[in-house]
Amino acid sequence: MTQATVIGDVVGSRKEASRATLHARLTTVLERVNAELDPTTPLRVTVGDEYQGCFASVGAAVAATLRLRLWLAPEVEVRHGIGWGAVEVLEESPRVEDGPGWWAARAAIETVSRYEADPSLRRLRTAYERASGVADGADPAMVNAALMTRDELLAGLAPASLSVLDGMLRDMSQRDLAHDLGVSPSAVSQRIRRDGLAVLAEADRRLGAVR
Repeated sequence: MTQATVIGDVVGSRKEASRATLHARLTTVLERVNAELDPTTPLRVTVGDEYQGCFASVGAAVAATLRLRLWLAPEVEVRHGIGWGAVEVLEESPRVEDGPGWWAARAAIETVSRYEADPSLRRLRTAYERASGVADGADPAMVNAALMTRDELLAGLAPASLSVLDGMLRDMSQRDLAHDLGVSPSAVSQRIRRDGLAVLAEADRRLGAVR
C-alpha cells in the first residue's frame, strides 16, 4: 500500500542532560500526535532517539512534523524526512516495515542532514521525497518549497510565538491565547501580524489537504 512515511530524530540528543527525560517527553508528544492525526501506523520510537510512522496522505505527514516541532520546542529540536511510496509489512508483532516509502523517507532525512552542513540552509528541518517510479503523490518540488519556507519562518519565532501558533492550529480564540500567555488580546493580535502566524496557520491548513 502506498503511504506517507515519516522518519524523525532529535537534533543534538547526545547533549541532553537526561536521556530518560528526553525519551519520556518524546514518547508523550508522539502519543499526542497519534491521537490528533490518526496515522495508519502510529508514530513510535525505534532506535535511540529516532522515531517513525505512516500516514494516509502527505498532507497528514506534513501536519505531524509541524506539531512535533511545536510541542517539543523550545527545549527539544527535531528533524524529519517524509517519503511517499509503497510500504510492506514484514512482521506484525513487533511491527516491522520496509519498502520504497521508507527508502524515500530515509533519503529525505539525509537531505536535511545536507541542509545542516550549509550555513544558508541549516535552519531547515524537513524534506520530502517521492519513491522512484511512483506516479501519484504530491510533487516534491512544490512540497519542499513550502517546507523550506515554513521551516525558515519557524526558526525565527520566539517561544511565545510558537505557543500562539500552536493555539491557532487548535482553533483557540485570541482571548483564550492571551489568557494562557498572561498578556492582552491586543498583544496577541500584534504578535500574529508581526510574525506572520496567520500565514503559517493557513499554510498548515492547505498543506494538510495535500494527497
